[in-house]
Amino acid sequence: MWEINWGLVLLILAVASVGFLMLTSVAGGEVDPWASRQLMRFGVGLVVMLAIAMVDIKFWLRWAYVIYGLSLLALIGVEVMGEIGMGARRWIALGPFQFQPSEVMKLALVLALARYFHGLSYEDIGRLRWLLVPLALVAMPVMLVLRQPDLGTALMILIAAGLLFFAAGVRLWKFALVIVVILSTMPVAWEMLHGYQKQRVMTFLNPETDPLGSGYHILQSKIALGSGGVFGKGYAQGTQSQLSFLPEKHTDFIFTTFAEEFGLAGAIGLLGLYGFVLAYGFAIGMRARNQFGRLIAFGVTCLLFIYVFINIAMVTGLVPVVGVPLPLVSYGGTSMMTLLAGFGLVLCVWVHRDAIVPRRPGRLVD
Repeated sequence: MWEINWGLVLLILAVASVGFLMLTSVAGGEVDPWASRQLMRFGVGLVVMLAIAMVDIKFWLRWAYVIYGLSLLALIGVEVMGEIGMGARRWIALGPFQFQPSEVMKLALVLALARYFHGLSYEDIGRLRWLLVPLALVAMPVMLVLRQPDLGTALMILIAAGLLFFAAGVRLWKFALVIVVILSTMPVAWEMLHGYQKQRVMTFLNPETDPLGSGYHILQSKIALGSGGVFGKGYAQGTQSQLSFLPEKHTDFIFTTFAEEFGLAGAIGLLGLYGFVLAYGFAIGMRARNQFGRLIAFGVTCLLFIYVFINIAMVTGLVPVVGVPLPLVSYGGTSMMTLLAGFGLVLCVWVHRDAIVPRRPGRLVD
């Protein structure tokens, strides 16, 4: 148990504490309804994270494809019996609980790709035919997520997968080829977008055209960010959030609420906490002696980075508004549990950093 990297655990606790603080603030100083539920979820997630950390890393290698397969079946299940919310079919109800399979798939894909690339030599990774399987592993969930429709999550999966391909040693010219293909299909992709998705892009380019409609979210977010100044208005004193001008103040726009109350200094401090978590994750990956562990640590850490980057870029108007929460801070169950399980895997990599993991499960030597 003492092999666990407690520095990383404390940093995760610090980030989550900011979330509890802000969820209490946006509820007018009350722990209900959001902070109390978030605290219970975090407690369960923390236990899961520590339990995952103590499991032999060879277990995750052996079951990586099974976990991916079950996650893919859950995504297919969304098509059949998924719950519709805000115009999209993304959740599966299990009694009183709901979970979003696309969030679980992000972690399952990291495991599956890490196992696949772990079994290849450096020369094999350089050959195009060996990339067909991982490309299929990425394409299947992306197509299912796009059908929900959830363009933001699909893009996150693609970006995370691309970073993992890069970490595995895929040549840069192959990335350039993919980028050229994507750019050449942009006109077709634009025509395939739903009407509300096109509206989000147009609002991103010029939110002032509809300040009380599609541009309302981002304009109120910018007002809140600017009104916070350098040191903020004080805890629970943010006018945009407390007077309910700021929409989704406890989920997607919680960073704006935080910046209004604690200002630029507080925002930089929170980004600093995330920066330390990212540094720990990458350092653990570099310390691992096996490719499987390195890719898991790199993949999970990249997922955290993508979450943080897209959420903050979204609320500051740098990218179109999409439904991406601020990790461990925004109110939500599935994303928090998935990330905590992911960092359980990162801690597992640290605990078993010196383990020699065979390229093929079941073999003692390779």
